[in-house]
Amino acid sequence: MHGVDERAPILREDGSVDKARDPNLPDATLLRMYRSMRLTRVLDERCMNLQRQGRIGFYGTSTGEEAAVIGSAAAARESDWLFPALRQGGALLMRGFPLQLYFNHMFGNGGSTELGRSMPMHFSDRRQNFVTWSSCMATQLPHAVGMAYGAKVKGTGEVAIGYLGDGASSENDFHHALNFAGVWKAPVVFFCNNNQWAISVPFSKQTASGSVAVKARAYGFPGVRVDGNDVLGVYAATHEAVERARRGEGPTLIEAITYRMQGHSSSDDPTRYRSAEEVASWARRDPLVRFSAYLKQRGAWDDAREAALVEQLNREISEAIAAAEATPPPPTDSLVTEVFAEVPWHLRAEYDALQETLRR
Repeated sequence: MHGVDERAPILREDGSVDKARDPNLPDATLLRMYRSMRLTRVLDERCMNLQRQGRIGFYGTSTGEEAAVIGSAAAARESDWLFPALRQGGALLMRGFPLQLYFNHMFGNGGSTELGRSMPMHFSDRRQNFVTWSSCMATQLPHAVGMAYGAKVKGTGEVAIGYLGDGASSENDFHHALNFAGVWKAPVVFFCNNNQWAISVPFSKQTASGSVAVKARAYGFPGVRVDGNDVLGVYAATHEAVERARRGEGPTLIEAITYRMQGHSSSDDPTRYRSAEEVASWARRDPLVRFSAYLKQRGAWDDAREAALVEQLNREISEAIAAAEATPPPPTDSLVTEVFAEVPWHLRAEYDALQETLRR
């Protein structure tokens, strides 16, 4: 496509690899990435079950998109900042966010990092440089640019990755962010998970452009298009973009072509707007199957280790769920004490009245 760096897969669908372009990651790194992808897949199944049982209120899966999420996040340094959209929870866990805190957040209990004041899937953690996002689409992108420009001014060498879906490319904040990033040469990477559907709107009705990546041309920096189910290709493209930004050469827009295998969220019924044949065709391109085949060909993985990993992950998840459900809700005084350093008298009076009501 004219004006776009469109890259062939490094990791092919049969698990074979383009050796000339293989990033040659060590086995330990590859296995960490695979574990994170498998954890994300298992979490999707378990959390959707929890939502259907009425134990959590909302969930958005990333099934089918694990290579795009994990491959891109793995290419950044731990000191770099991630500005997620809906489906990047696996990247936070890969960075070391405890599974217990993940479920504390999902249940909105008193042990959650945000004390239950944010929607499920709106994760954040200062220690992991992972910034909470808003359900208002694309608002995280100007935030990523602002952080990146601040890092450039301070000379800290940090880079921001701002995640978005294909639908977010229709939002004002997408264009504002790309424009400022191009003018300022901010050290930011815009990473688009083009999963073909913005809830029920297909990509073909989202834009007349041939791609999301081509939109970077208008703002003066490169656009790269990769197979989003190829974890090695995603890693390589993101690593190149991140280091380019770190050298002071400005932003990059990466478009990862992938597919949302399930609904937009637990509130969505995708069978109302897309065919079973379409879903089945993408299921044959499963990023986990592809990556597993590659690891087996390297001698780094086998079926026995796969079964043991899934059993271990389910055990860890069950323990975290049980602990989260046993944790009390946030303290009621956090309604005011977590907002004001010195609580105003009128709010203190209202809080005291609430406490008396609860006591009665």
